[in-house]
Amino acid sequence: MSLGDVTNLLRGGIMQVLFLASPLLISALVVGLIVAILQATTSIQEQTLTFVPKVIVILLVLAFLGGWMFSSLGDYTVRLFQMIPDMAR
Repeated sequence: MSLGDVTNLLRGGIMQVLFLASPLLISALVVGLIVAILQATTSIQEQTLTFVPKVIVILLVLAFLGGWMFSSLGDYTVRLFQMIPDMAR
């Protein structure tokens, strides 16, 4: 196994993490931005007002995309395990 192979494995893992985490992060970012704009326009500075909507949206995104996320992660794991015999040579 060469340094290039290790680099490709690490790159693939990082890309998989970014690919799976991006829907959650983007949805939390959008909701946080909307709540921050609402707080700025209404002068309401309640701490839980930013936390609760983000949690609800993240749970909804997980409910809708959770199956796809686990399927994608499972496929990636199977690919890694299939690569093990080639790495032992």
